[in-house]
Amino acid sequence: MRAPYASDPARSRGRRHPQSPAPTRSEFQRDRDRIVHSTAFRRLVYKTQVFLNHEGDLFRTRLTHSLEVAQLGRSMARTLRLDEDLVEAIALAHDLGHTPFGHAGQDALDACMAMHGGFEHNLQSLRVVDHLEERYPEFDGLNLCFETREGILKHCSRHHADLIEAQEPAYADGQGGVGLRFLRRAQPGLEAQLCNLADEIAYNAHDIDDGVRSGLILLEQVQQVPLFARFSEQAARAHPRLTHTPRRWLYETVRLMLSSQIYDLIDSTQAAIAQAAPADVQAVRACPPLVQFSPAMQQDTAQLKAFLFAALYRHPRVQETMDRARQVVSDLFEAYVNDPASMQAGADAALPPAQIYRRVADYIAGMTDRFASREHQRLTGRVLLA
Repeated sequence: MRAPYASDPARSRGRRHPQSPAPTRSEFQRDRDRIVHSTAFRRLVYKTQVFLNHEGDLFRTRLTHSLEVAQLGRSMARTLRLDEDLVEAIALAHDLGHTPFGHAGQDALDACMAMHGGFEHNLQSLRVVDHLEERYPEFDGLNLCFETREGILKHCSRHHADLIEAQEPAYADGQGGVGLRFLRRAQPGLEAQLCNLADEIAYNAHDIDDGVRSGLILLEQVQQVPLFARFSEQAARAHPRLTHTPRRWLYETVRLMLSSQIYDLIDSTQAAIAQAAPADVQAVRACPPLVQFSPAMQQDTAQLKAFLFAALYRHPRVQETMDRARQVVSDLFEAYVNDPASMQAGADAALPPAQIYRRVADYIAGMTDRFASREHQRLTGRVLLA
């Protein structure tokens, strides 16, 4: 049974464009289904998580990462008596605005847009579901519920929050739009808070797996990280023969580590909710963050993230590839701004420069890794990523 402080689809704050309820699905189920059928969601299968799509078939992509976040989120939501469908919808949509080539692509596109409003993948995810998807005759975007959009918008500056609020509809309850909480420094619903940490749990675990699989980090290196070492030793004690099969040893260690983080989050969150005693979702928004790790687990995960940043994300081989990826995005941006008609999506060169720049950014952000590489070769005659 859903807890009173959980988001209730029957009491959703509604959609930007009012629609009649679906006869067989809740409002949050409907959002999830719209996301799964969107073009942007399908593109995630060919977008980089850490390793480029062509570097190996078994490395995570933005799509598999999103599915893992959804699985972890639903599992924890069930125990915490939150709305599982809303958690799944947010998890599946949270990376829809990511560029090709992961954070390298985002950094390059942000630099290109520095004088034209900048670029941030989280804001772009909201832009995708609000404006860029073209599937319905009555409106642009997917017309998702307020609660789903609130969860997608994980970060936002005051400047961008003001811009978002200026475009929000007048909700019947008069409580403002998805940007208002950043202006008031309030919290989102518990489902959105849960997705934030499910995202962190997922990428820490699978980046260890992918990093070891790639050979860029060694199992012996990760065993120097306290959180990983604790469960590596536990796995070896329970199954001594695992030390002779490193791959299975890694899998079992990651499994135990994941379970520990999940149980810690559930216990800590239940304690925080019990202490705050929010009566409903609006009371949740007025509380400090309630979905949380224990202080000890928070320290452990911070050490793990620091290790991954230094050993994997800043590995010379990864950096070399990402440098080439940034160049691809920068070259594409310059080519399309100089000749907007060269985009398959098209753009009128007579449009105001600000609109051209944003259309170019939208177009590049929507590309998959391989399409961006092909377009770069077509426009420049050079192959930077093969």
